[in-house]
Amino acid sequence: MFRRLGNLIRGFFGLFVSGLEKKNPEALLELEKENLRKQISEYNKGLAAHAALCERLMGQVKKGEKEIRELSAKAAAHLKAGNRKLAGEYALRLQQIKESHTTNVEELADAEKTYSELKSAQEVAVKAARDKIEALSRDIDQTRIAKATAELNEMAAGMINEIGGAGDTLNRLGEMVREEKEKAMGRARVARDSIDTGDLDRLETERTALEELALADFAAEAGIVLEGGEASDSADLPAQDEKAM
Repeated sequence: MFRRLGNLIRGFFGLFVSGLEKKNPEALLELEKENLRKQISEYNKGLAAHAALCERLMGQVKKGEKEIRELSAKAAAHLKAGNRKLAGEYALRLQQIKESHTTNVEELADAEKTYSELKSAQEVAVKAARDKIEALSRDIDQTRIAKATAELNEMAAGMINEIGGAGDTLNRLGEMVREEKEKAMGRARVARDSIDTGDLDRLETERTALEELALADFAAEAGIVLEGGEASDSADLPAQDEKAM
């Protein structure tokens, strides 16, 4: 009975979690990205350990090559000098080093090959996972856009219905605006017709004449000759006024 109850609780919990995942797929996707980063980090640690093994074997191989050169030189030197016992000891040591060196070279080759295979496998797996994550991200974005478009269409349909129902109000408002506009245009026409344009023209003519006289006086004082002899004419005006006086 308790087992059945536990299964029932797990089932309800699973449905609850599934519902949350459907409502927020971005969070689930971010979680998968984080899991991928952790897996890559752990895998890199293993690669680093294997790379360290390769480096250690490489160091042993180089050390063995150096010992082989030194032992070969010593054995040959003692043999030439007639020291057969020392030459034999160096020759035996050289034989042992060569065997160990051969083993190290083989292990290094295997380790380098394994490292390359592990590195390639990691790159392939990571690329596949990232491609899948990017595809899911695009699908989520497209789903979000589709939902937003559907909501906008539903809103537009509702607005059309509401606007259609408010047709009488809009017509009434349009009539009111048109009446106010006509009243304002009528008031403007009455105000325009009440203005005496003759007085305005006379004032404008007088102002223009005064401006011309002021300009002529200024040109005469500054010694500037205006086109058409306006400066000389304006200069003669004071003389004529004196004669008249």
